[in-house]
Amino acid sequence: MHPLPGDSMKIVCIGAGPAGLYFAISAKLRDAGHEITVIERDPPGATYGWGVVYWDDLLDTLYVNDRESAQRIRAASTVWQDQVVAMRGGRGYLTGYGFSVNRAVLLDILVQRAVDLGVDVQFERAVDDIAEFADADLVVVADGANSRNRQRYADQFGTELHQGRNPYLWLGTGRVFDKFTFGYEQTPHGWIWFHAYPSSAGISTFIVECQEETWRALGFDQLDDKATTRLLEEIFDEHLAGHALISAARGKPASWQRFTQVYNQTWRHANAVLVGDAAHTTHFTIGSGTRLAMIDAVVLAEKLRENEQIGNALKEFDGEGHAAMRVVQAAARTSMAWFENIDRYTDRNAVDFCFAMSSRSGLQPPWRYQLHLLMQKPLVRNALRIFDRGMLWVRARRRGESWWVQPTLT
Repeated sequence: MHPLPGDSMKIVCIGAGPAGLYFAISAKLRDAGHEITVIERDPPGATYGWGVVYWDDLLDTLYVNDRESAQRIRAASTVWQDQVVAMRGGRGYLTGYGFSVNRAVLLDILVQRAVDLGVDVQFERAVDDIAEFADADLVVVADGANSRNRQRYADQFGTELHQGRNPYLWLGTGRVFDKFTFGYEQTPHGWIWFHAYPSSAGISTFIVECQEETWRALGFDQLDDKATTRLLEEIFDEHLAGHALISAARGKPASWQRFTQVYNQTWRHANAVLVGDAAHTTHFTIGSGTRLAMIDAVVLAEKLRENEQIGNALKEFDGEGHAAMRVVQAAARTSMAWFENIDRYTDRNAVDFCFAMSSRSGLQPPWRYQLHLLMQKPLVRNALRIFDRGMLWVRARRRGESWWVQPTLT
């Protein structure tokens, strides 16, 4: 039974990640009469990973959609300036800035905001079949890339899963990186590298990645958690500056993973719709997963507000979402492939390697390389950093922020 135009709806969200929680928030803000339940199989605070990165465009969207939670997210976030590539004792630089926030803190903020708005958030409740909620007007499937509910109806959604080749490990460290840092080390068995950025006070996210052959030759397929972190600390000793790597995030040790590319021919089936990583994934090297999940949430909530019929809202969300994702997923696949074939570029010095990495998702005009070389000069780079700080201030004023966290200059 579908609600009449203007009626409130009974909505169930499966998964208490950024997509599910922020949809619940966004839908409640548009109609407080909606009966919304968010169901999560894990206990409160049980989340993988460390920090997530995002950019001004997401923050702009959050402030327009829900200023209350946006302010809390911004207050919990760290600003980093510049990206740096370190390899063979050399360094290559890229200018720019971004934000990062601890994933667990982000989820805590979203849970509290949802509860404040009257959403029923239920933890430690497993849902393996959306048919359980046949009486709901809408079931939002937001239980991640490995969604069991999506897989049960894989034929109906037209699900295609492809696994990346490179193993990666999501860690933390007490070494605070004030720049988004890529560190590359050559071992007797091949190259291994990390992506690091600040995620909370005194802690940085530290993602390790390498090719399959290197991973096996270094013995990571046989080592336990402690031996793995010990070996990685030895390999990246110079970059860590004496700081340890941290495996356990809220008590759960990290495990090696391979990235899962998720594509669905349609995001809707019966009274269900896929959002976030359950619907689509983008490789972590382009830093868009959380942004896309939260934008899905806003767009879906708005489509439901604009359309009298749920079916029309889901059709628009599905069609427009797929069109928007084509370019993003193509860039993500290209980025993943670049890192999977990194041996093609490791014969270069740090500056040229940095340029190859920065241009991995598309063709670049010749003048871009000359600009990149100019950017390596400290005076030019510092001038650009001052400009970026000014742009950060301007964007904050446009959003109506009443304060600004000044990034650290080095």
